[in-house]
Amino acid sequence: MANHLRRARLARGWSQARLVHEIEQYGRRRMVMIASTNSLGVYVSEWENGRRKISSSYAAILRSLLGTTDDELFSDSVPVDDDGHGYARLVEQLDASHSVGQSMVHTLRHQTELLRTMDRQLGAAQFVDQMQSHLSRLQESLSFTVLPSARQPLARALAEAASLAAWQALDVGAADRAWRHYELAKSAAREADDPLHLAHAMGEQAYVLADAGRPELGAQLVQEAQACGGGRLSPRLSSWLAAAEAELWALSRRPDDCRHSLDRASRHLSGVTGVRDPDLPGIFLDETHLRRWRGHSLALLGDPRSIDELSAALVAMDDTFVRAAAGMRCDLAQAHMVRGEGEEARSHLREAGSLVNLTGSVRYRRRIDRIKGLTDWASGQQ
Repeated sequence: MANHLRRARLARGWSQARLVHEIEQYGRRRMVMIASTNSLGVYVSEWENGRRKISSSYAAILRSLLGTTDDELFSDSVPVDDDGHGYARLVEQLDASHSVGQSMVHTLRHQTELLRTMDRQLGAAQFVDQMQSHLSRLQESLSFTVLPSARQPLARALAEAASLAAWQALDVGAADRAWRHYELAKSAAREADDPLHLAHAMGEQAYVLADAGRPELGAQLVQEAQACGGGRLSPRLSSWLAAAEAELWALSRRPDDCRHSLDRASRHLSGVTGVRDPDLPGIFLDETHLRRWRGHSLALLGDPRSIDELSAALVAMDDTFVRAAAGMRCDLAQAHMVRGEGEEARSHLREAGSLVNLTGSVRYRRRIDRIKGLTDWASGQQ
């Protein structure tokens, strides 16, 4: 911290006395209370020598006067060249990014896939640091890659990783971080000219709106995603978006729209083989996954048919989908509760709780607590 302030000051060609003077002038212009001249002189010296912490109020003044960000003032990861220009470091970064070829992009995407697999089985909470480091590396590489032909593959890899990071953030209850990661994913997908990743990011971002209590707005965003993709969307992605729209209509208490969207999802998936698109690995969707989704939406509507759909999906589901299994248990608990089958509901809630303890999902923990509150209330009414 000390050297960053000194270097930023010297880059301006200012002495410590000049910096004190500029702080005083800033205070007078903005009518901000600041220390006396003598005290400021001591502060600046101690700030630069690391003997005094820069308070948030003085940090704001320094950012304005020196034209620096918090990272440039305080972070050891943002170097500042002694000559004040930064060109040497820029050239190093440009050269490093220029060496990122297709093989490196493939490696980065493989790392995203590895993080996705671990997240699916163990939950997002314990991989926050690894995911953030991976995302930062992709952003850094893209920031200093010059030619569009090299930027597009990196942008596609960044869109994929940012969508995964956003979904993980949503799972641990970090709504603001999730929203910002989806914005990054959409921006990267646009640069990559990739309508599949753009539509997918928009579709997942709709769940942030749903969790914030705006499911109808989320459904409208999914409709926009379908419109943006147009005829370039794959059948599997079209089915995924229709199923997401159905769920959001169910949350909006619009059963007819929900069922129409579910029918559309089935039509899009008809004849599609496998569970994943090679160009969109973030989506897992086949007849079993769609049945799980249909059962979930019907459970939200209180439709008793949801139990048959969910029970069949639970038997057929790959057991590596631990978080998805927790969701199905929640759905089954809700469906049994609607039918007045309290013991069955509590049994599924216990199973869901065990899975949530494994994955650390804040999102599903909140859902379990809501359903448990309803089952306890229903038991008290009997």
